[in-house]
Amino acid sequence: MKKLLTFWRRKDEPQGPSSHLPVAQASTYHPAQPGYNLRDKDLKKLHKAASVGDLEKVKEYLQLKKRDVNVRDKQYRTPLHLACANGYSNIVSLLIEKQCEINVCDGEKRSPLTKAVQCAKEDCATILLEHGAYPNLVDFDGNTALHYAVCGHSVSLVEKLLEHKANLEYQNKDGYTPLLLAVTENNAEMVKYLLKKGADVNASDKNQRTALMIALSDEPTNLVSLLLQQEVNLSSQDIYGFTAEDYASFNGFTV
Repeated sequence: MKKLLTFWRRKDEPQGPSSHLPVAQASTYHPAQPGYNLRDKDLKKLHKAASVGDLEKVKEYLQLKKRDVNVRDKQYRTPLHLACANGYSNIVSLLIEKQCEINVCDGEKRSPLTKAVQCAKEDCATILLEHGAYPNLVDFDGNTALHYAVCGHSVSLVEKLLEHKANLEYQNKDGYTPLLLAVTENNAEMVKYLLKKGADVNASDKNQRTALMIALSDEPTNLVSLLLQQEVNLSSQDIYGFTAEDYASFNGFTV
């Protein structure tokens, strides 16, 4: 039977982060600018046309035998990467029709699918998935497309990725699973959805912090109540030996 626990604040308890308890830290999952920083000198003609959605120019360049549909620019991006990042689904479809490589990575080890998801271009991501894009490729930070979908707060994209066998428990370089990222984003809807899909509520990051510990690292929200309705292991310890109850106690709560 699931634990049905609550939490409450004791008025005499201090507030604020402890010098010993690790608090939630920024992960490497979410760069400030999800799109590409494009410079003309880095781009070939086909890349330029794909990046601005000029379908006729893309067709024209592809008709020239010397134009390779998989040509790379100076940042190792293909035309498909640029079309996906900018949401030009018609060009994505054309490039796939011309048999471009789908599971190819740019200089940051991001595939066109990862880039489409990172830039919230769901139509492009859907086309790629329907044509065999692999959802579990990882970038330099260890993130998969699912990590970016979670951080983009897109339940519909998460659903599509899971339908195409995205790994629900893959950990990035910080040890964050998609569920742990959803907790750091304080996204109750996403947390609830991932738990419904079977996400491990007791998964931990590289500091051995569980979702409940992260939720309790700051002012607790309704996420704490949501997580406590699951089969949480309250005896789990982080790398410093602290349990979720210790996190709660320092912030003036009990669980």
